[in-house]
Amino acid sequence: MLIAANWKMFKTQSETRAFLERFDPPEGVDVVICPPYTSLGVAVESGRTIYAQNVHWQNEGAYTGEISPAMLVELGVAGSIVGHSERREYFDETDETTAERAEAALAAGLGVIACVGETEEQRDTGMMEGVLRRQVGALPRHDRLVIAYEPVWAIGTGKTATPAICQHAHAFIKSLTDARVIYGGSVNPENAGGLLSQAAVDGALVGGASLDVDSFTAICRLAIPS
Repeated sequence: MLIAANWKMFKTQSETRAFLERFDPPEGVDVVICPPYTSLGVAVESGRTIYAQNVHWQNEGAYTGEISPAMLVELGVAGSIVGHSERREYFDETDETTAERAEAALAAGLGVIACVGETEEQRDTGMMEGVLRRQVGALPRHDRLVIAYEPVWAIGTGKTATPAICQHAHAFIKSLTDARVIYGGSVNPENAGGLLSQAAVDGALVGGASLDVDSFTAICRLAIPS
C-alpha cells in the first residue's frame, strides 16, 4: 500500500519539521509526504520519501514560478504529483501538460503520482469511463508511475466515493494500465479502512486529513497488510 500526504498550500518549514519529528509510520506501508515547495528541503532532511506537488516539463528556461525536474533531483526529492484537479481547475492544466510533466519527471528518475478523475456532472451524465479513458490514455507507461483516482466532486467537499464506486473506478483504470492506482478524495481515518480494503485499491492520496500527524498516522495504520 502507498499512502501519500498532499499538504497543498499548508505548513511552513517549522511546521513541517515539527510534523516529521513526531511522525512514525508503521512498517509495511510506503509513505510519501508532499509539502509545499518552501518546505521540501526541510522535509528531505527528515529521511522520509518526499514528493513535490508539481513539476515543469523543462529542466530550465524562462518559466517564471515553475520548478524543474533537475532542481527537485538536486534537492533530494523523490518524485512529484502532476495533474491534480486543483491544478486543472485553477491553473488550466490539461491532459497534455499533465503528460508532459509526468514524462519529464520520469525521464529525470523521479516517481510520479498522476491524478485523474471526473466531475460530478460527468459522473451524473454517464461520462465517467470516457473521461478516465482519455486522462489515463494521455499518460506515459512507466513502472514509477502511480495513478491517483480523485473524483473532482470529492476533493475538499467532504464527499467521498463509496467503497463500491471506488472499486469500480479503480478496476476500470486498471483495465487501461498496469500502474498502481490509489484513491484520493476526502480520505480520513473514519472512511479509509473501507476504501483501502477494496481489491483494486493500492493506497490513498490524503489531503486535509494528512495535516494532522495523528490523523495521518491512523490512516497509514489502516493500510498495513493483513
